[in-house]
Amino acid sequence: MAKKETFAISPLRESDFPGWYQQVIKAADLAENSPVRGCMVIKPWGYGLWENLQAQLDKRIKETGHENAYFPLFIPLSFLEKEAKHVEGFAKECAVVTHHRLEEKDGKLIPTGELEEPLIVRPTSETIIGESFSKWVNSYRDLPLLINQWANVVRWEMRPRVFLRTAEFLWQEGHTVHSTQEEAFEETIKMLGVYKEFAENVLALPVIAGEKSEGERFPGASNTFTIEAMMQDGKALQAGTSHYLGQNFAKGSNIQFSNKNGNMEYAYTTSWGVSTRLIGGMIMVHGDDDGMRVPPRVAPKHLVLLPITPGKNQEKDDQVLDQVQKLAVELRSCSFDGQPIRVHIDKRDRGGGEKNWEWIKKGIPLRVELGPRDLDSGTVMVARRDKGHRDKLKMPFDELKEKVSTLLEEIQENYFGQAKEFRDQNLETGLKTREEFESYFKKTDGRVGFVRAKWCEDPETEEELKKLKVSVRCLPEDQSGTVGTCILTGKEAKTDAIFARSY
Repeated sequence: MAKKETFAISPLRESDFPGWYQQVIKAADLAENSPVRGCMVIKPWGYGLWENLQAQLDKRIKETGHENAYFPLFIPLSFLEKEAKHVEGFAKECAVVTHHRLEEKDGKLIPTGELEEPLIVRPTSETIIGESFSKWVNSYRDLPLLINQWANVVRWEMRPRVFLRTAEFLWQEGHTVHSTQEEAFEETIKMLGVYKEFAENVLALPVIAGEKSEGERFPGASNTFTIEAMMQDGKALQAGTSHYLGQNFAKGSNIQFSNKNGNMEYAYTTSWGVSTRLIGGMIMVHGDDDGMRVPPRVAPKHLVLLPITPGKNQEKDDQVLDQVQKLAVELRSCSFDGQPIRVHIDKRDRGGGEKNWEWIKKGIPLRVELGPRDLDSGTVMVARRDKGHRDKLKMPFDELKEKVSTLLEEIQENYFGQAKEFRDQNLETGLKTREEFESYFKKTDGRVGFVRAKWCEDPETEEELKKLKVSVRCLPEDQSGTVGTCILTGKEAKTDAIFARSY
């Protein structure tokens, strides 16, 4: 009888996906819940992911002409009231500061010193940044104004989940000002393209880009565009958004400029952002039942060297450690994706099997073992995280140095290819009637993924979809242009839409 295969993570993805997700985060030592409900402590391996993600995206943002700045964490309540739809959209998520000091009374600290005007801990920064922009913009010569900030924001989540929905999270938010509607709209689409390229080429996340429906639009925006990724449970994750705000926020913040004719007019603005939820997306797209699998382009370390020192011969053990150090220096002189190979040497006094499994669960792309026998033969044992944990390749020292970049590139491509194949296999395009649609999302056997079908864009149907816990994720940019029948109403429809359950 064949031995049943065991895995590092319990529960498995197929039996309890949410439970599996939490256990991967724990096993990979990415983050943990903080004493403050809904907040998280991001640990070094998780923060290393964010640092590399940030560096890669920041480079792209600057290459498109944007500059980084920083704006206040606190927003006066009156600023949010300037844009009615905006405040309505965020009102239930706002953390509010009402006092400015503490006093001791009966052995307890109590808030006192009530503020004349409450301050909102930023849920997003359109209104506070708009105040600055109204002073910075005077003439058409000041435009376009292209600003980005890396910051934390607070949205009071009722059902928090580490990386996906937390009360405080990290993100970048771009805010731009333009003299024409055309230029602002072009900026919105351009940044959506930046996000799509970044998600696919760096994070290895295949995404569907498109416009949000009216019911899913950012509060106060004229148009919202999104990239949507499919997780391994078939649900959608909104991986990034780009908003064309028209003149709505410019009017609320009084962002006006003198045009070429000397007349004053309101500017056109945009905003766009991604957050630490991208780490959650990487877990749910690439992870397996042994833990995290990290795309090499964002891996905190590309490769871990695991010296095997049995302790029976100190001289031999020292030689192994010396060779590992030399190998690390040589590998760090190699490059991948324009950067030096990031190498870690794990010299901890732990068993080889234990250390191997720790790195498997962390998802490091390459594990390299070197022991006394390897030293004699001039070889190492190389294990790739995109292969089975028993699948190892013996390789001479020089060959590893020559091939390390190629191996990392292959792993990066494999992760994207596997994720895209999964997405495509779970994208249903053959449904024709509402009965088929409802039956698909109600089924209990097999995976429920995305549905692509015609939609008449009737807002009432978006409310009806909530009964199925389904939403219109986007109107994909690659519209077919054909005329068909709305999957929900039976009316004539030209628009293709993506329907799914989501995080």
